[in-house]
Amino acid sequence: MLTITDLSVRLAGRLLIDQSSAQITPGSRVGLVGRNGTGKSTLFKVIRGELAAESGTVTLPPRWQVGSLAQEAPDGPESLITVVLKADLERDALLREAETADDPHRIAEIQTRLVDIDAHSAPARAAAILSGLGFSASDQQRPCSEFSGGWRMRVALAATLFAVPDLLLLDEPTNYLDLEGTLWLEDHLAHYPRTVIVVSHDRDLLESSVDQILHLERGKLTLYKGSYSSFEEQRAAREMLDAKAIKRQEAERARLQAFVDRFKAKASKARQAQSRVKMLERLKPITALVTDEVHEISFPPPEKTLSPPIIAVDNATVGYDAASPVLSRVTLRIDNDDRIALLGANGNGKSTLVKLLAGRLAPFSGKVTRADKLSIAYFAQHQLDELNVDASTYDHVRKLMGEAPEAKIRARCGAIGFSGKAADTPAGKLSGGEKARLLLGLATFFGPNMIILDEPTNHLDIDSRAALAEAINDFPGAVIMVSHDRYLIEACADQLWLVADRTVTNFDGDLDDYRRVVLSARSADASPRERNGTIEKPQRSRNDGRGSLKKRIADAETEIARITEIIAKIDAALSLPDIFTRDPKQAAQLSKARANAADALARAEEQWLDASAQFDEASSTA
Repeated sequence: MLTITDLSVRLAGRLLIDQSSAQITPGSRVGLVGRNGTGKSTLFKVIRGELAAESGTVTLPPRWQVGSLAQEAPDGPESLITVVLKADLERDALLREAETADDPHRIAEIQTRLVDIDAHSAPARAAAILSGLGFSASDQQRPCSEFSGGWRMRVALAATLFAVPDLLLLDEPTNYLDLEGTLWLEDHLAHYPRTVIVVSHDRDLLESSVDQILHLERGKLTLYKGSYSSFEEQRAAREMLDAKAIKRQEAERARLQAFVDRFKAKASKARQAQSRVKMLERLKPITALVTDEVHEISFPPPEKTLSPPIIAVDNATVGYDAASPVLSRVTLRIDNDDRIALLGANGNGKSTLVKLLAGRLAPFSGKVTRADKLSIAYFAQHQLDELNVDASTYDHVRKLMGEAPEAKIRARCGAIGFSGKAADTPAGKLSGGEKARLLLGLATFFGPNMIILDEPTNHLDIDSRAALAEAINDFPGAVIMVSHDRYLIEACADQLWLVADRTVTNFDGDLDDYRRVVLSARSADASPRERNGTIEKPQRSRNDGRGSLKKRIADAETEIARITEIIAKIDAALSLPDIFTRDPKQAAQLSKARANAADALARAEEQWLDASAQFDEASSTA
């Protein structure tokens, strides 16, 4: 059991957690929620032992292993599957020792332990996790260094999940995922066999993947049973009860005070009056649940409604190399009030489509027609890094308003959520959520006809995401969304476009249907996307594909040699005189180990045959 007792934590002079306690039972799946800056990540550091508490204790069972997402993405020449497999430190150490061990007793112990931890099925489990997070079978054999930082953080997440620690701590794990990866992670966490605590602002993940909510607010931890919606209901009920209790207490206080005021000067009532004074002193104020105000998000409406369609695309082909386009046969239209969410795994071309719509990419062929005077606002996460860190919100807004009076500039700062002194804070000192609000305000400053939002929720807490959904629904223009936040899509989108198979189509169904498609595809040995060759991370030539197959063949040959050597050692131990009569238990362990090693050898040989067949086929068509 994870036990937090009277914990107080101070960071940079600020008291984040104040004499708070909670107990997490083994096997619980807990969502840790609270506004940005309340101390959720700090609590994780205390649990991991990276930060000392001011007072109080955090107690874990002595043999529990704590796992969390690495701060730095893995890098280097090792393949993705190798990086993930090495996350199981015990398995990795046992396998290395098995290569040099020659004592029959130790060989039996090693092989028995490998059986106990299901070591021989580890490659299949690691491959399934990587597949769920969006890596094809060929990707899994590529060096880690070939992938971008975001993709390598997915590898770090895969390694953490593969290790299956007793206590899994995940801090905003969906920030590096697309919608497809998020849907898979929701399902994976819902079936996690041990204890997990996840910090997330993703309402659907908290709804489907956890069975308890640990709420951190104003320095206090409160544990609620149930999903996120249950937590909201329980908290609302508690607020109502607190409000009633406060009202009753105020009435009682007024009654006692009236008695004291009336009779304190009368000698005959002095004792009773003094008694009421003591009763007043004992009436401790009830602390109500105070909900911090959420700043509204709003988008200025366009000055003029344009004639539909505002964008029409006819049989367009687009990409970065005319010889190898990313999207082909794209035909679509966008009207004034459309709310469109783009589906499809990262690398399938969503960003390419967005750039085509925004006019940042011209088509190689086909036609794109835009309404006259069409104004488009574009928001993308990478733009957060482009803000002038030394300039305040006031400075950014003034740059757009020219010689406008200061009062008007201040009013506009307030309209995007930065009133008073908040408008003078340098952008470099704003939180991620505040930067996102600022960038949303700047991108939509002049009232666009269409807004393109590329992962707008990454740094927003749950309440701010709800405010964003309201702003989208209130906006009279068109909105195109790319988001892994299922709540935002379901709350706003009236059309789903699937970017896959190098084109764009309407998805006939809702997100529940899409979730079933994604989970079904990623649980298969080879997903339809992989078989159709639509993975684009990055595009590779046929020769590159053969190189990947060569590596798979070489890896399988190495594994065959390694297992063959282990079997030879076990056979040598089993051939010792009288081993079955002298030590029948050890003989049984060795026999079991040999059977498992033989199964692993058969799997390795099957992988070698499969890769060899694919290589021959690729060579014949080259």
